[in-house]
Amino acid sequence: MDYRPLGRSGLKVPLLAFGAGTFGGSGPLFGAWGNTDATEARRLVEICLDAGINLFDTADVYSNGASEEVLGSAIKGRRDTVLLSTKTALPMGDGPNQAGSSRHRLVRAVEDALKRLGTDYIDLLELHAFDAATPVEEVLSTLDALVRAGKVRYIGVSNFSGWQIMKSLAVSDRYGWPRYVANQVYYSLIGRDYEWDLMPLGADQGLGALVWSPLGWGRLTGKIRRGAPLPAKSRLHETASYGPPVEDEYLYRVVDALEEISKETNKTVPQVALNWLSQRPTVSSVIIGARDEHQLRDNLGAVGWRLTADQIAKLDEASAVTAPYPYFPYRRQEGFARLNPPMV
Repeated sequence: MDYRPLGRSGLKVPLLAFGAGTFGGSGPLFGAWGNTDATEARRLVEICLDAGINLFDTADVYSNGASEEVLGSAIKGRRDTVLLSTKTALPMGDGPNQAGSSRHRLVRAVEDALKRLGTDYIDLLELHAFDAATPVEEVLSTLDALVRAGKVRYIGVSNFSGWQIMKSLAVSDRYGWPRYVANQVYYSLIGRDYEWDLMPLGADQGLGALVWSPLGWGRLTGKIRRGAPLPAKSRLHETASYGPPVEDEYLYRVVDALEEISKETNKTVPQVALNWLSQRPTVSSVIIGARDEHQLRDNLGAVGWRLTADQIAKLDEASAVTAPYPYFPYRRQEGFARLNPPMV
C-alpha cells in the first residue's frame, strides 16, 4: 500500500481508505448500503490492516451514530494502529441545535463521537456540509479549541463549494487557526465536476482529496452494462435517487471503455475505475466501501499496478464532458495553458 501526505500536512494516509457507511446500516439509504455487525466489521478491519489500510472513515449521521459505534468496537485494542476520520454538521435530530457547525453543536458532536468510537481523540474531523447560519469565525475558533485540547488532530471539509473553502482558509490564516487539510469529495469516472474548481483549489491551497463514492454511486461495479437491465439485487433500485444523476448513454460509454481496459489488464471493472482515480492530481486517498469480504478483496486489487498513459487517455476521452462556465470559454483561448499550468 502506498501512503501519501494528507494535503499540505505531515500526516501520511493510505492510497485506499475504508468507508464504514455499511457498519450498523439502517434506514432507506444506509440500510441499502449494508448492515455489517461488529463481528463482521472486525474481520473487515483485520483484512484492511493486513493490506496496509489504516484509515477508516465514518460520520455521526451514518445510521444515526451506529456506524461510529460498530467501528469503535471493531478497532478496540488497535487504536494506536489506525487513523479515524469522522464527519459532523448534518442533522442528528429535529432540535434547533442538532444540525450545523455552531460552537454548541461542534463541541457536543465531538464528545458524542468520541464516546461512540471509544477513543479520546479523532485523527481527522471533517465538516459534512457548510453551515451558512454560523459565522466562519465561530466555526474555526471552535475547531482550534478542539485541536488545542487534543480531541481533534486535523480538520477538513466535505461537500463545500470553492468560495466556502477559500473564505474559511482566509479566516484561519488571519487568526493563526488550523487550516483545513482535507476535502472529502464525490469524484469518479462518471462524476468529474471536482476537476473544474475544487481540484485546482486543492492543488493551490494544500487540501488533499479523500474521494467518496469512487464507483459512481455503485454504477461502476461491472454489473451494469449496455443493453442489460439493472440487476435485480442492485442497491440502485433503492438508492439511485439519493445520488448524483447520470445519463444512460454517458454511463454506457464509460462502462464500455472500462470493460475494454478490464480485458487488456486482466483486472475487474471496479479495479480499473479505482486505479484511474488513484493517479489523479490532488487525490490523497480513495475511500472504498464493502458489504463483505469478497467486495473488499476485489477493491484491494486496485493498487499495486498502474494504468498506461494510453489507457488513461481512453478513459479520459470516454468520460469527458463540456466544462461549465467560466471554464469552457477560456480553455479555447490561445495561451490559456500558460496561465493555468498543469497540476502535479
